[in-house]
Amino acid sequence: MEGFLAGAVPPPGLYVLEYATAYSADSLRDNQGARVPLPTFGLHVRAAATRIIWSTPQQLLGGNLVVHTILPLLDLKVDVPGASQHRSGLGDITVGAGIAWHHSPKWHSVAALDFVLPTGSYDKNDAANLGRNYVSMQPLYAMSYIDPQGFNGDFMGTLSVNRKNDDTGYRSGDEFILDFALGWGVGGGFTLGAGGYWYRQFSDDRLDGAAVPNARGRSFAIGPALRFDNGKGWFITAKWQRESAVRNRPEGSAFWIKSNIPF
Repeated sequence: MEGFLAGAVPPPGLYVLEYATAYSADSLRDNQGARVPLPTFGLHVRAAATRIIWSTPQQLLGGNLVVHTILPLLDLKVDVPGASQHRSGLGDITVGAGIAWHHSPKWHSVAALDFVLPTGSYDKNDAANLGRNYVSMQPLYAMSYIDPQGFNGDFMGTLSVNRKNDDTGYRSGDEFILDFALGWGVGGGFTLGAGGYWYRQFSDDRLDGAAVPNARGRSFAIGPALRFDNGKGWFITAKWQRESAVRNRPEGSAFWIKSNIPF
C-alpha cells in the first residue's frame, strides 16, 4: 500500500495517516498464469485504514524510535461458484515499532518489525473473510529520496512470515513484497510519476505439515501516481495500479488515496 514517502517517517510527533482503496478482480489465475475457467468469479474490496504513528524523540542507533498501528475497516464481496457473500467490519490489525533515520534533508530510511494480528472475523466455511485467522511477522526496510524540484524515488521491502491457520491446518507460504514509486517534482508541491508493487511467495503452502504443490502466488502491479505536499506536514497521494504476471491469485486493479495529517 506504500509508494511516495514510504521511507520518510515524519519528525517527532503524533500523526494520523488515512488510506482508502477500491480493488476489483474478475479473474483467478492458475500456476501457469491462465485464467481458471470458473462460471463466475468476482472479488470487490473497499477499505479505509487508519494508521496512527508516534514518532518519538527517543534516539536509538542514530535514529528515532517510532511505534505505529494500522486499523483497517473493510467491505468485501466475493462471488464464486456456489457462493456469494458480502462482509463488512474490522480487518486484521497491524502493530509495530521501528527506527527512522534522516540522513539528509532529501534522504530518509526506516527499519521496522510489524505483527499482523488475527482480529478480523473468520469462518472456515465462508467464502468472504475479513481476517486471515493467523499471525504474520513482518520485518521491513524502506528508503525515500525526496526532491520537490527533481527526482523522487521510494521503495519498501517487506518479508511476511506466516503462522498456521489452526482452524484449517493450512499454513500459507512466506511472502516478499516490494512497494516502489518513481517520480519527478514539478513544483507547487506536486510530484508526478508511477508506482506499484512486486510480490513473490517463496515457500510452499502446507496442509497438516505436507507441502501443497503449484500454489505459490506472485504478481506485479504498476500505474500512475500523483502526490501533493503543502510543505507544512500535510500531503495526499493518489495512485492507480493494474496487476499482471499473476500466478495462483486473483488478478485485478486498485485505486488508492493516502493522506497524512499531523497533530
